[in-house]
Amino acid sequence: MTVRVRFAPSPTGMFHVGGARSALQNWIYARQQGGVFVLRVEDTDAARNRPEWTEGILSALEWIGIERGSYEGPYFQSANAEQHRAAAEKLYGVGRAYYCDCTREMVQARTGSQYQGYDGFCRDRNLGPGEGRALRFRTPDEGETVVVDLIRGEPTFENRLIEDFVIARGDGSPVFLLANVVDDMIMEISHVIRAEEHLPNTPKQQLLWEALGVKPPVWAHVPVVVNEKRQKLSKRRDKVALEAYKDEGYLASAMRNYLMLLGWAPSGDREIVPWSVIESEFRLDEVNPSPAFFDEKKLRAFNGEYIRALPVAEFIALCQPWLTGTETITPPPWQPEEFDPAAFAAVAELAQTRIAVLSEIVPNVDFLFLATPLIDEAAWAKTMKEGSAELLDAAIAAFETLETWETDPLKATLEQVGTERGLKLGKTQAPVRVAVTGRTVGLPLFESLAVLGRERTLSRMRAARVRLP
Repeated sequence: MTVRVRFAPSPTGMFHVGGARSALQNWIYARQQGGVFVLRVEDTDAARNRPEWTEGILSALEWIGIERGSYEGPYFQSANAEQHRAAAEKLYGVGRAYYCDCTREMVQARTGSQYQGYDGFCRDRNLGPGEGRALRFRTPDEGETVVVDLIRGEPTFENRLIEDFVIARGDGSPVFLLANVVDDMIMEISHVIRAEEHLPNTPKQQLLWEALGVKPPVWAHVPVVVNEKRQKLSKRRDKVALEAYKDEGYLASAMRNYLMLLGWAPSGDREIVPWSVIESEFRLDEVNPSPAFFDEKKLRAFNGEYIRALPVAEFIALCQPWLTGTETITPPPWQPEEFDPAAFAAVAELAQTRIAVLSEIVPNVDFLFLATPLIDEAAWAKTMKEGSAELLDAAIAAFETLETWETDPLKATLEQVGTERGLKLGKTQAPVRVAVTGRTVGLPLFESLAVLGRERTLSRMRAARVRLP
């Protein structure tokens, strides 16, 4: 049997990190088994679907390594509408489904509860198709439906507790449960690997497979992804859009490594591993069924490790969108002509060790490309206290006569200025750093001054001195 898995997102919004995790798991499993990864876009919600969301799905998959052309599809669920209707008619024709004209209010009036499921009122009324009549699946009265799941064992559901669920609406359009099953049949899907939230629907879908005379696929329900409060990640509450992380400067390699750890771990006491190791070691039956915590702080630390491991030339190349204002949401505070590639290259290796996401490169190097630094007023107030004016005067005088404008002489000169005043280097350089860069933290000061140059450094120190009494 050829293994065929599918990833079936809906084009109704940004690409969810939980969906990205499921896509990667399907992708790896198919490659391990020499099988096929199928992309199916479930686009039947016409009111919410938008073409740009479909393009967003394709782009997001490509970003995490599932490249276009390497999978089958994309197929669109809407293209199978006739097969969906035919399946519904078949189930009705063989007595496995019946028409029902009950409204929600009618059911609630009979049962006395808005929470109780459908009561089977129309099972034996022999209604035919008609306007406003939904088609319901006739669930077996007895027995059990056993879902054989590679991750969860054999969850068992009593058939008597499964209501006669709707498979086609009053206008004749099939609902998701039936459409999903028919699509998987058409595409000959052998393994359905999806999120745990779909598990309650699985016995219903398995009954549909069996009623349509086709062997159900192998099921694998991966754990739900939760936030720090152990609540399911929500688009309304949590940062879940893969595109948002990409725009912030997370690396695809770090993101997919981290996503694969949501419910699974590679061998040994390690988490950051090459993708080749993940591809070879991942096993569906080793996935932990417990909810998986999406820890943004941990992801950020992962990303920092990946950034620091980059060759400097690659780091420089990856920073370009943020430095030049292309492909990013927020352009840098300098004009394109003010950016100096050589100056950035001179400090790139220093900056690489200090950022966790690529977008942080901008506040670390903006002092190099702006005519005047962006002053952090809180940092100014904290640093420029009594004695700062006299210290700046002395530093300016010493720097003006410095013969060689290089890192070591700059450090030695300012250190001497501090020593003469009984100050350690840290206290001595703080006012100079704020005057030149606008901040109290950043790249190493003396390397920064060397790249900035004598004229610009002294100009900023003099401007800062003017602000002081």
